Amino acid sequence: MTRTTTQGLRDRSRWTGLRYLLLTVAAVAFAFPFYFMVVGAFQQSPTNTPDALVPTSGWTLDNFAQIDARIDLGGSLVNSLVFTLGVLCGTVVFGLLAGYAIAQLDFRGRGAVWVLMLLVQMVPFQLLMIPLYVQVTRGYGLGDSYLGMILPFAINTTAVFIFAQFFRALPREMFEAARIDGAGELRILRTIAVPLVKPALATVVLVTFIGPWNEFLWPFLITKDASMQPLAVSLANYISNVAQSTANPNGAILAGATTLAFPVVVLFCLFQRYFTASDLGSAVKG
Repeated sequence: MTRTTTQGLRDRSRWTGLRYLLLTVAAVAFAFPFYFMVVGAFQQSPTNTPDALVPTSGWTLDNFAQIDARIDLGGSLVNSLVFTLGVLCGTVVFGLLAGYAIAQLDFRGRGAVWVLMLLVQMVPFQLLMIPLYVQVTRGYGLGDSYLGMILPFAINTTAVFIFAQFFRALPREMFEAARIDGAGELRILRTIAVPLVKPALATVVLVTFIGPWNEFLWPFLITKDASMQPLAVSLANYISNVAQSTANPNGAILAGATTLAFPVVVLFCLFQRYFTASDLGSAVKG
């Protein structure tokens, strides 16, 4: 081994160590607020002092009991779950169908549909919120209902874009061979296309779940009955109205925030293994 090669290996090792150090520092910086939230949710008096950041005593579940007594934590979680799963089902179903049609089917106006979809993404939801509110509540009579919360988010153009891009990366020979064998488009989508776009499906599920799960403004507008409000709305009402009247307001607020964040973290851990590139070339011989 020459001196130049040895020096190159040392430099590479030094840069690798520096890169891992920077990544570790960044990971700790991003994880610290979440750690503080979780620890504070189980403390009798959460503070940001060094002793409180690594507590050895003072653990309690009273913070969760306090917030549950005021906003029905279980009921709000169920409302958030129904709202999120409804949006998730609509987004995945319509996104797969629309993305497959745009990417793999030839029909008149396909380019115009693609451009229109991109234009829709440029329109902020807040601009359409008041007309949607009037239409959903007065036109459809869906105020204070799950369907009223779900309907504006049932079709997500971002999901359509993601699925379309993944479907375009699939070899067209697979679809042509399936059509020659007599398979219909829905069967091709179900048995060939969907299994090959699991990374896209995982991405859409995670991104779609986070959106409605943390959504505040639209459920706040559409629901006046407290028993129908999702957790994000109930928690905001609790913070603005009754949090300061409790014995440990910071602990109760952190307990509610932990409850709101926990399902997203679990979902990310479950779907993390799907965030890998799929092997598309092995599906085509020759």
